[in-house]
Amino acid sequence: MFDKVAVVGDADIVFPLRVMGMKVFSPKSLEEAREIMEALELENIALCFLQENLFEPLKKEREALMEKLCPVVVGFSDHKKVTDHLERAMRDLAIKATGSDSLVKKRGKDETR
Repeated sequence: MFDKVAVVGDADIVFPLRVMGMKVFSPKSLEEAREIMEALELENIALCFLQENLFEPLKKEREALMEKLCPVVVGFSDHKKVTDHLERAMRDLAIKATGSDSLVKKRGKDETR
């Protein structure tokens, strides 16, 4: 049964989430992050939040996990910035889940984040 939530990212962002019962990982290198992603499917993780700075470098690992039922990997951004590739990934996930991107708010040209 898939019943756990994991968060992978910088220590100062993810460690406070341990209080909420989430399994947190703070990799010190990209290679360590790859190993964590490969191990997630063995730990009954249902949902994995992956920090934005790791989202694109771990694309191959994310795509491998997307072929399985769980875990679902969702990106999150820190308080500093939101990039377009994370926005595109969330739109693609919404389309895959619902068949439409109507749940994802579209930004206007003058709108800031």
